[in-house]
Amino acid sequence: MTKTSRSLLLMTLASPCLALPCAHAQTPPAVETIDERQVESLTLRQPASPFVVVFEGGSRNTLDKWGALLTDVSREATVFAYNRPGYGNSEPVATSRDGRTIVEELRRLLHAKGLQPPYVLVGHSLGGLYMQLFARAHPDEVKGLVLVDALYPRTVKRSDDFPWATRVAGRLLFSRTVWREIEQIDTTGEAVLALPGIDAMPIMRLVNVPKPHPGEMPPVPVDFGATRTDRASIELVRNMYPKAKTVILDSDHQMALSTPEPVIKAIHEVLAEPSRMTTVAR
Repeated sequence: MTKTSRSLLLMTLASPCLALPCAHAQTPPAVETIDERQVESLTLRQPASPFVVVFEGGSRNTLDKWGALLTDVSREATVFAYNRPGYGNSEPVATSRDGRTIVEELRRLLHAKGLQPPYVLVGHSLGGLYMQLFARAHPDEVKGLVLVDALYPRTVKRSDDFPWATRVAGRLLFSRTVWREIEQIDTTGEAVLALPGIDAMPIMRLVNVPKPHPGEMPPVPVDFGATRTDRASIELVRNMYPKAKTVILDSDHQMALSTPEPVIKAIHEVLAEPSRMTTVAR
């Protein structure tokens, strides 16, 4: 089983994890009415910086999965993290859960909060797929991209092609909100591939490849049939960002909690890169 399959397995087919308390309890998330719905988010402003670091999580409660690194990054730039509709205390919505809709909802939310480009986009797992779409659809707004054990296009099959048992298990294990996003993963990936590449901007890829530890058995390769394992799909992912800096880590899928230092370092590196983006009118 490939690293990508293992990451996807954790994201889409593992049993639900217990929520961990936010490490930034001194600045609790706010629940506000934006676009006529309740949205839970955390903004840590750094007036001395022109940049906003935007965090997009995977198929778990995003605010709980970034841990202490939000506070650390806020020393250098403004930080914004939130829960997508239907996660945490953010109100569910009836709109499609494809990536294009999610990206535009996020952009409206940023503008409503007065958080203007340039953005450094940080995406974990499924959130990494959304941030790739954001960066390709609006490159004039993005300074750089940090992909934290991210999902990539054509890694996951169309949901109609999942084995019957996988579809049943997914609906039992996950909320309707999460499953609606999983059903749109392939559509979102194709939307990413339909847009021009973004190799001109700084991109950091953090990839989890656990090493066997003494006395421990290696992970059992189990594939529930939701991932594509053909050579063309694997090569596509491998070649998507040839100019990106890739960091291989012995961590786990929740890198921000288990090994936050490399994630923080990657964000700092992108912030320090000379800006290559087109100037955005304020």
